[in-house]
Amino acid sequence: MTQDNDSGQGLREALKTVAVALKESDIPFALTGGYALWARGGPEPDHDVDFVVAEDDAARAYELLERRDLKVVHPPEDWLFKVYVEDSMVDVLFQANGVPVTREVLAEVEQIEVESVMMPVLSATVLMGHRLNALEEHACDFGRQLPVARAVREQVDWDEVRDVTAANPYAVAFLFLLERLGVIEPSGRSGS
Repeated sequence: MTQDNDSGQGLREALKTVAVALKESDIPFALTGGYALWARGGPEPDHDVDFVVAEDDAARAYELLERRDLKVVHPPEDWLFKVYVEDSMVDVLFQANGVPVTREVLAEVEQIEVESVMMPVLSATVLMGHRLNALEEHACDFGRQLPVARAVREQVDWDEVRDVTAANPYAVAFLFLLERLGVIEPSGRSGS
């Protein structure tokens, strides 16, 4: 889905605002989710921006962003908080697929220029693992996943994604579809 210029511009401004605030602190963080995949060549998302911080740093990150006069709220979910920059939403996650984010995970990022701001971005392999592990019975739209996988396929260690998603039947089915469509090599032969 292509977003209109106003919402896309708002999300990109929110991305930069939160990234710069986090960069000016000593809190390790990384861009994740759809905008991290966009930074790596995927389609631009149309809903929100996602960052991750270590679970141990979540309270400090919340306070830091609140001191920046940003609207920061705790939603009912207990694995993230939300930051609003005008009408655009940024999720700051401290768990991914039910697993607490650690500082060690955040040490393995790549610095990428995103909208003229250098920031840490999770690897395409980690991002695709998170994305596919989020597939479930009520959120299983392969049509939205396919353009993303095609766009970043050469940056992903697909055997590692297979390993981290092996317990998710929806992810396994999607990986099988990618093989059948010739997007990725069958198991054991993918490049990374």
